[in-house]
Amino acid sequence: MILRLGARTLALLSLALVGAAQPAHADSQDIAAASRSVVRVALVATKGDGAYFVGHGSGIVVAPNKVLTNAHVVELVRDEPNIVIGVVPAEGKRSYGARIIAFSPGNDLALLEISGGTLPPATLFANATQDGQGVVAIGYPGNVDRAQGMVLSDIIQPMTPVKTQGAISTGRSSKQYDTVLHTAPMAAGNSGGPLVDLCGRVLGVNSFGSVSDGNDAEYGFAVSNREVSSFLRQAGVQPLRTIIPCRSLAETDAAEKNATEKARLEADARAAADADSSRERAMRARQDAEQSIIVSRENFIAVAAVLLALALVCAGGAGIAKVQGRPKQLRNFAIGAAVLLIGALTAFFLRPSFSEVDDRAAAIVKELTEKDRNNDGGATVVSGDALGTENICRIDLDRSRVTVSDTADVTLGWTRAGCINGKTQLVQNGATWGRVLVPNDEPSAAIRTIDPATGTYRSENYALDAATAEAARKARASVDFAGCTTEPAKLETLTRLEAEIRALLPPEPNERLVYRCTPGKAPPAP
Repeated sequence: MILRLGARTLALLSLALVGAAQPAHADSQDIAAASRSVVRVALVATKGDGAYFVGHGSGIVVAPNKVLTNAHVVELVRDEPNIVIGVVPAEGKRSYGARIIAFSPGNDLALLEISGGTLPPATLFANATQDGQGVVAIGYPGNVDRAQGMVLSDIIQPMTPVKTQGAISTGRSSKQYDTVLHTAPMAAGNSGGPLVDLCGRVLGVNSFGSVSDGNDAEYGFAVSNREVSSFLRQAGVQPLRTIIPCRSLAETDAAEKNATEKARLEADARAAADADSSRERAMRARQDAEQSIIVSRENFIAVAAVLLALALVCAGGAGIAKVQGRPKQLRNFAIGAAVLLIGALTAFFLRPSFSEVDDRAAAIVKELTEKDRNNDGGATVVSGDALGTENICRIDLDRSRVTVSDTADVTLGWTRAGCINGKTQLVQNGATWGRVLVPNDEPSAAIRTIDPATGTYRSENYALDAATAEAARKARASVDFAGCTTEPAKLETLTRLEAEIRALLPPEPNERLVYRCTPGKAPPAP
C-alpha cells in the first residue's frame, strides 16, 4: 500500500527492495542549522469562537518571509474559507499566520507568505546529486506527534523537527514531475519538508513515499531542485544557492595543515631572504653613502680652494692699488677678497661630515624598500602604519569547507596595528590577528583571522541556535566603541570579549573559508 505524506493520497506506488547504499554520517551541526529553516505548516479550521486541528505538513523557509511547501498540504485552504494556515518555526516563542501566494499542483509546490515576522532561509544545492550519497529528511511526521500524545496546543508551539537519514537512488523519477528517490524514513507530516545533503543544503522537497506491507522497503520521493528553482523563479523569489560540493572538516583538515605548514616555511624563508637582502642592502647603502659623502666633501673643499685662491688674488690687487694710491680700487679689491674668503670658509665648514653616513644610508634603504613594495607581487599581505595598499583575497577551495556562503573575492586593507578596511579592529594572538563578529540580523557568528606573514585570511562561520546567538550579542554589547583603536584599555576589552564569545560557540564551525591574499583590488560586485 502507498501512503501520500499529507492531507490527501495523491499517488500509489510500491517498490521492491533491491538494496540501498549505506549513508555517510551527517554533520550534526549542519543538520541542526538546516533544521532552523524548517517549519510546521498547520491547518486549523475556525467555527465561531472555536478552532480545531485539520492537518499539517512541513515547509522550508526560502526567503525571510516566504515558506515553500507541497501543494497538497495546503490545497484544502483554497476550497474551505474557514481554514487558516499557521506556520510554526523550529525555535522561538511564537507562530505566524500565512497565506498562499503561489500554487502549482502540477509539481506539488506551493509558496506561502508569513505575516508579522522573519525566519532564517535555507540554502539550495544547485548541482547534481550522486547515487548513494547520504541525505537527511527533515520535517514533522504526524506519527511522532501522536506517539508523544501531542494535542493542538502542543503542535502550534515552536519545536525542533525530526531528522531521519538515508541515501539517494538515482536514475528513477516520477512521470508527472522530476523527483529525487531516497531511503530516508518519512511519514504523513513530512510533506513539504526538505531533503538535505550532509552539509544541510536542500536537494528537494519531500512530497510522497511508499509504505511497506511488511515485505517491501520504504522509499521517499522529493520534488527536485530543478522543479523548485523554476517554481520559485516564476513566483519572483530568489533563494540562496550554492554549487560547492559537500565536504567534511576532517577532509579539509589535512590539506589545511599541510598548506599552513608550507605557507609558514615559505614565510620563514622569505623572512630569512629579506633579512639577508636587508643586510646586503644596508651594506651597499652605507658604501654608497660613504662614497657620496667623500665626493661631496671633495667638491666642497675644491670650491673652498678656488674661492680662497680668488680671495688671495683680490688681496694682491688691493695691495697694488694701495701702493699706486687708488683708493676706490683698493676698496673694491678689499671687499672682493673679504667676500671670497668668507665663501671659502663657508664651503669648507659646510662640507658633509662622515657622521652623516648612517642617516644618508637609511634614506637610501627606505627609498629602495618603498620601490620594492610598490612592485611587490608576492603573497604577503601589504600593511603599513596607516591604511595601506589593498589586497585581493581569493578562496582556496582545497583548504576550505564551504556549505552555504558566497565565495567571491574579498578586498582587504590592513595595518600593522590590526585594523581591517579602516573600520574593524582585530586582536593579536601570536603571529595572527582575529575577531569574532556577531551580526544583528541572523543567528550566526564568524571568527575572522589574518596571518600577515603568509597572506592567509580565514573566516570560520558558525550557525547558532537563537539562544546562543542572543547570548553572543549580549556579550558583544559590552564593547561601547566602534572602529579601530590602539588604546590599551579598549584592546583589553576586545580581548576579553573574544574569550567570552568563543566560549559560547560550538567546538567546530559549520564552514571554514580560507583565502590567499595578494596586493590588488577585487572587481566590484555585478
